[in-house]
Amino acid sequence: MTVARRILLLVPALLLIAPAVAGDAVTFTPIKFEALKAQLAANPGKAKFTIIDAWASNCAPCKENFPHLVEMHKKYGPKGLAVISLSLDDIEDKVALKSAEDFLKDKKATFANYYINEEFGAGFERLDISAIPAVFLFGPDGKEIRRFTMDDPDNQFTYEQVEQAVEALLAGKPLPTE
Repeated sequence: MTVARRILLLVPALLLIAPAVAGDAVTFTPIKFEALKAQLAANPGKAKFTIIDAWASNCAPCKENFPHLVEMHKKYGPKGLAVISLSLDDIEDKVALKSAEDFLKDKKATFANYYINEEFGAGFERLDISAIPAVFLFGPDGKEIRRFTMDDPDNQFTYEQVEQAVEALLAGKPLPTE
């Protein structure tokens, strides 16, 4: 059997396993904020809801709470929740970006992981936040439903509150009051 024929026979088999391998891979992709908004509005995976977790590699509370995001992906992904992590690290700081990517791999963050590919601070400005972590819930149309931020020192959120909101949305119930 020729090498070319072996390759032709092998390609269909590789195509069958490629999605499983790709689904387990951790990616860390640059994105412009407007492209992220467009992606949310287009809802390519047709998610019922999307959660975006804004964080940075130098944010201890972000990293401490990140496992909650991974668990929500495992628990609610099959039920229609799309999970996105959005690093607000400075794109000029290659050490921070590498640290963020290593962290994502360590936490097995097999969902969409982006970093804002714009000048430092643009993510904070576009999300209209002054502190992280911050979590945003979006409907299937890409419109924001609820935000959880650390902007008000007297009103700090927990990831348990985020999960309660996700559970309510997926069950078709009203969101818990803030």
